[in-house]
Amino acid sequence: MSEGQRQVVIVTGATFGIGRAITLVLARRGFQVVGFGLESRQPSSVAENAIGPLQAELKGEGLAVDLMEADVSKANDVAKVVDFTVKKYGKVDALVSNAAIGPLGTVLDTTEDLWDRVIDVNLKGAYLSSRAVLPYMIKQGGGSIVIVGSGSGYGKPNMAAYAASKGGLLALASAMAYDHFQDHIRVNTVIPGGGGIVSGMSVGRVGGDPANLDKTAPGTAAGRVATGEDLANAVAFLLSDDATVISGTVIDVGCFAAQGGPIPRKQVTN
Repeated sequence: MSEGQRQVVIVTGATFGIGRAITLVLARRGFQVVGFGLESRQPSSVAENAIGPLQAELKGEGLAVDLMEADVSKANDVAKVVDFTVKKYGKVDALVSNAAIGPLGTVLDTTEDLWDRVIDVNLKGAYLSSRAVLPYMIKQGGGSIVIVGSGSGYGKPNMAAYAASKGGLLALASAMAYDHFQDHIRVNTVIPGGGGIVSGMSVGRVGGDPANLDKTAPGTAAGRVATGEDLANAVAFLLSDDATVISGTVIDVGCFAAQGGPIPRKQVTN
């Protein structure tokens, strides 16, 4: 496939965890990826300085991806990424809105500053990114936006700010799917579930040690826990020509994260 024929996709939070898997899978499948994220640690995460190692892995596979440092919660940063993409490739075919932070806490022990930061990154970031790419997609005659949601968007304990932001994303994605239906822009949500996806956020929640991740996670119908690649495969499908009529939907990747759950936890035996 020539460079001009390749789909150009911007991925937010592209350098660690789920975003890293999305970047790798899309690049391997022939998408031209422009990814961005922050190199410094964010609240509740252990992810940092991830661009270099990811770029090295991509180079080792003979893949060319543009990776940039930018803050998804800042309109100017997002605009710079989109401007770079359009100047270099002449178009923006798709957006994967993945960037998120997820500190734990109830409304009583979440400070106002932390609340604002979670909403700014997780919800406002999706709004800013979508707002920046939509004019190009409309002009081009179509496009695709995939939002990475969470089962917490339906409410989970000890996740007040995170749940509020992810619930907002479900509504935002649905609203955009309605608003841009006639523009031939499809907007869908993917929700990871089943345990097992190692990210800066998940590791940060267990004291920074991956060994502390929940070993009783219910897993998936495949008989194993979900991985970042599983989530990325669903994203790739929604961006592909096989999904040109799909919009306004939520795909559960794992185990009933959007269907009410929970699946009974596995029994762990020594």
